[in-house]
Amino acid sequence: MNLQEMVRALRAAAKAEAAAVINRDGAIVASDLPPAVSAETFSIMCAAILGAGMTASTELRHPPPHRVLLESEEATILIQEIGRRAMVVLVVPAEQSLANLEGVISRFAQAAAEDLD
Repeated sequence: MNLQEMVRALRAAAKAEAAAVINRDGAIVASDLPPAVSAETFSIMCAAILGAGMTASTELRHPPPHRVLLESEEATILIQEIGRRAMVVLVVPAEQSLANLEGVISRFAQAAAEDLD
C-alpha cells in the first residue's frame, strides 16, 4: 500500500472530513481532502500553526508541542508530528473522541514510517 492509499485508509478509519500528511515546509506529501479545499493553502496554514506553537513554547522555555488541536463547534483539526519531518492532519467531527484517534494515528505512523523518513 502506498502512502496515498494509507492516507485514504486513515481518513476512513478516523471518520475524518479530511486527512493529509504534510512536511514541515507546508508541502503536501499525501492527502485526501474534499474537492473544494485548496490543498496548498490548507497545508501551508497547518504547518504554520504547528510552527507557531513550537515558537511560543520555546519562548516560554518549554519543550515544543507534538500536537496542536483547533476546536470549533463543528469540527476538531488535529495537527500532529509523525516522524522527524512530517505531520499528519485530521479534520474530524467535534464529538469525535481524541482517545480513539490516538490509536488510529499511532498505527498509521508505524505503517507509514518508511515513507516518511
